[in-house]
Amino acid sequence: MIGYNVMKKKKEIAIQLKNVTKRYVLHHDKPTFSEKLIRKSKKEIFTALDDIDLTIYKGEKVGIIGANGAGKTTLLKIIAGIATPNEGSVMTNGRIVSLIDLEAGFHPDLTGEENIFLNGLVIRMSKQEIRDKYKDIVEFADIGQFIDAPLYTYSAGMKLRLGFAVAVHADPDILILDEGFAAGDQNFQKKSTLKINNFFRAKKTIIMVSHWLEYLFLQSDRIIYLSAKGIQKDGGKEVLEFYKKNGK
Repeated sequence: MIGYNVMKKKKEIAIQLKNVTKRYVLHHDKPTFSEKLIRKSKKEIFTALDDIDLTIYKGEKVGIIGANGAGKTTLLKIIAGIATPNEGSVMTNGRIVSLIDLEAGFHPDLTGEENIFLNGLVIRMSKQEIRDKYKDIVEFADIGQFIDAPLYTYSAGMKLRLGFAVAVHADPDILILDEGFAAGDQNFQKKSTLKINNFFRAKKTIIMVSHWLEYLFLQSDRIIYLSAKGIQKDGGKEVLEFYKKNGK
């Protein structure tokens, strides 16, 4: 692996992973109760991340590339706190907002209004902060009278839009974007893109995964190439050229 050189004395750490390993248990069948008594179910251990060391500094715009199955989304979930590592440690500094699982922190029996407060608290907004931004969140989500209806009556798109609206109004220090983060119709996607672009112009730490290499080339100042064997290269935009030639 080629290291990424930075002036550590001048930059504050936003995220640091040390020796992070994440494993999943894969069950190939679902045995009946009687089968459980007679024999063990077939299962396999899948290592999504293996002994990852990574430091990201405040204000960096980091693009993560790699083939499907390389562990990119797992890495983002570990950083966001959605998943926990089996081994190793994760340190983050600042409020993190993830656009990976936008329905996390919602409850199906609560109304849209109640879920705004619930989800906001989950991502560490204060009650007063949520109150101050409530009208902007509702206007951005644009789900009309459904804001007073329970979440189980929402379409998948409406849930995503409400989750996105809460997330982007939380003023994060660290923003995590996965492939296809924009939700909803064309007008909502346009609003989403404008909001994300505002984060890029601000001094936010942004980590993103995408197969759209041209987008990463324009938006990132650091590129990490991740494979099933771990971090293969970590550097500037030359990593994209290496990946185009060797990574597929």
